[in-house]
Amino acid sequence: MSRIEAAYEFAKEKHEGQTRSSGEPYYTHPMEVAAILADMRMDPDTVITAILHDTIEDTDATKEEITDLFGAEVANLVNGVSKLTRIESQTVEGKQAENFRKLVLAMSEDIRVLLVKLADRTHNIRTLHHISKPEKRKRIARETLDIYAPLAERIGIHKIKEELEDISFSHLNPEARESIVNRLSYLRKEESDLVENIITALTDKTSKAGIEAQITGREKTRYSIWKKMQRKNVSFEQLSDIMAFRIVVESMEECYHVLGVIHSEYPTVPGRFKDFISTPKANGYRSIHTTILGPHSQRIEVQIRTQEMHEEADLGVAAHWAYKQGDMQETLKNAKKYRWLRELVDIIDQEQQPEDFLENTKLELFQDQVYVFSPKGDLMELPVGSTPVDFGYAVHSDVGSRCVGAKLNGRIVPLSTKMKNGDQVEVITAKNQQPSPAWERFVVSGKAKSHIRRFVRQQQRDEYIILGKAMLQKIFKTEEYEFSDKAVSNVVSQFQNMDTLDDLYTGIGSGNIVARDIFKVIFPSHKAEPAGPVLGDETQEFKPTKKKPSASMPIVGLIPGMAVHFARCCHALPGDRIVGIVTTGKGVTVHTIDCETLERFADTPERWLDVSWGENDSEEGHVGRLEIVITNSPGALGVLSIVVGKNGGNITNLKITNRSHDFYDMLLDIDVSDTKHLNNVIAALRATPEIVEVERAKGR
Repeated sequence: MSRIEAAYEFAKEKHEGQTRSSGEPYYTHPMEVAAILADMRMDPDTVITAILHDTIEDTDATKEEITDLFGAEVANLVNGVSKLTRIESQTVEGKQAENFRKLVLAMSEDIRVLLVKLADRTHNIRTLHHISKPEKRKRIARETLDIYAPLAERIGIHKIKEELEDISFSHLNPEARESIVNRLSYLRKEESDLVENIITALTDKTSKAGIEAQITGREKTRYSIWKKMQRKNVSFEQLSDIMAFRIVVESMEECYHVLGVIHSEYPTVPGRFKDFISTPKANGYRSIHTTILGPHSQRIEVQIRTQEMHEEADLGVAAHWAYKQGDMQETLKNAKKYRWLRELVDIIDQEQQPEDFLENTKLELFQDQVYVFSPKGDLMELPVGSTPVDFGYAVHSDVGSRCVGAKLNGRIVPLSTKMKNGDQVEVITAKNQQPSPAWERFVVSGKAKSHIRRFVRQQQRDEYIILGKAMLQKIFKTEEYEFSDKAVSNVVSQFQNMDTLDDLYTGIGSGNIVARDIFKVIFPSHKAEPAGPVLGDETQEFKPTKKKPSASMPIVGLIPGMAVHFARCCHALPGDRIVGIVTTGKGVTVHTIDCETLERFADTPERWLDVSWGENDSEEGHVGRLEIVITNSPGALGVLSIVVGKNGGNITNLKITNRSHDFYDMLLDIDVSDTKHLNNVIAALRATPEIVEVERAKGR
């Protein structure tokens, strides 16, 4: 008896008496999962794992028993696929996150765990209609779209990804899917000749060039069409690339030869060319994509690849088993190189709450990608909308945490700048820099968010510890007792979920524990009440005082205790993107991020601080400088001052820089609250006939 036959008999025996929602014997499910993997030409251990994947979880089989019968490798794979049997979290999201957390750890050791899990989910989604409860069907379909379809895409198994998306789509939005199916059916009847004509024309062009190619037309999937309609906010009729034409040739050289033939024959659509052969996707996908105005002036997408690339496009990482069955260790080694998988494991290390982990892994998996280059020319794949901070964390967590500035294509840019395909990114770091809580507002990668949140949590905890201890010391002093950590540590065990002295101080500082309650536990015989209000005593009446306006707009991100002033070269206003430069003897000088003066500090990154405007509770104005060209006519200057005054501005300085017979050039300093206020003044001035030109002054 072969090992696979033995596994079948073992699974059938263990699952005896169990049935599925469809009423079929349960053992038919693992056999279907094994068949999916066999079709993908997986190795025997993976197929056996599929047959046994539910035995540890759902039967009395043990890992030791499987090890004895089928070997340690199969036992480890089966254990990796199994769900957690005991989950502390009580929420649905928490259970889902814990299961996914275990799956990530298991597949980081052996990617075949994920392949079995995907095959398992594929068969489950195929039979989802047998589940009677609509809410459960929708929950499973949503989980499949959010987690398993992106995972299939990440390892390049588009065949499974598309099936998971399509069936999930049919359960989550059946009306939309049916509408798209009907429209596609109508197009097939109306344009069947057009598709054949395009294939014939492309075949004719490649044949004349001496290239033997297989050319096929393929509809985009229903779900991808729906996503594009949602993303671009267009109707079905407005989509012009519903069909994709695939050209499969013998060699990589022929791919580029075909590309040249097509581009020489048909106009290309700008911005629609992607070469995934020279720069493959992170999941190993290789192909050339171009969009042209093809035969009959129809806009069509063309994909060019070799037969090997074509198989890898369908099977992704699984295709390696077909080509390299004799070198399993090398195949597994290559499969471990996925950067996104390492980053998911890193997120596990950073996140405390399972729900946070699930949110950040969805961020890492479910976004389209942007491709950028490091200063050395290494290609990095990041989620669309990524910033230099996301790039820094992708390089290394320390690089991300110490960002103080960045350059895109040699130009200094704000850390919040969104990167584009092809950008070359250089991150400027400083040893003393720490993550800024403000970064969380603009980073998009799961890894960056998890690191920043962990730092903020730790920083917040440190502040709570200091505050909680101070509150308790205040009560001790008021009641004329000598404070000591030892006295407090003796009662830590009497408070629920408190393991250390710092936990207790954190509880006080965060408001979860009343400081006086702890004092009463330490001194139970003490009866006296405090003479006056005590910090942390919630029984005392609190009378709020009117908040006085601060002397100036607060700047977030400054080194504590440092003086701050605003550079006169750029006159930064609230609302501008700003950067701080540490200046000896002066503290921090604030510039706008596009100030030309910053070029002088490019070689001293240790002087840069990533700062931003705080909450505007100040009544003090800020100076905005304008360059104005005004007509030399009676009353023009009076009109200028009236317009500024009517729009809430106050002229503080005026300098005429050039005079002519008809016009005066001048610099005007105006007190305004922020950039929005200044822009309102500028708009009003531009609408005034006496004013010829108005621009915000730069570098003057």
